[in-house]
Amino acid sequence: MIVLGIDPGLATMGYGVVSRQGARLAALAYGVIRTPPDQETPARLLTIASELEELLETHSPDELATERLFFARNEKTAFSVGRTIGVVLVTAARRGIPWTEYTPPQVKEAVVGYGAADKRQVQYMVQRILGLDQPPRPDDAADALAVAICHANSRVALTER
Repeated sequence: MIVLGIDPGLATMGYGVVSRQGARLAALAYGVIRTPPDQETPARLLTIASELEELLETHSPDELATERLFFARNEKTAFSVGRTIGVVLVTAARRGIPWTEYTPPQVKEAVVGYGAADKRQVQYMVQRILGLDQPPRPDDAADALAVAICHANSRVALTER
């Protein structure tokens, strides 16, 4: 099973592609899609869609998972992230890729074992779980890998019932 994890954002969107074969998880790719702040929002969303299409074409994920973000104070950020998630969902839906969403505490619990873990703890465990030489950077890519790990392990737990 191949899972594409997404940490949504308009300026920087993290992605992580994780393969699961038996009990083994491996990172196939990770990084960020960046959009220039001086571009209009539609052009930035088009950049995200285009680069996401390339990822889907290259890695052919079986499933997609995103991190659900919640904002109490910054309405502008919430709207831009919501637009980004919309682009991600439409792009995946065109290929028939199923989608699941996880809250940050769910992801942290699945990866670290503690739902209030900090970023360094998440990066460290992602590095250990995937056998990476160093913690994944930037933070957005590490978060996306964590989402993919969470989903890959959740899917296994569901199918073993």
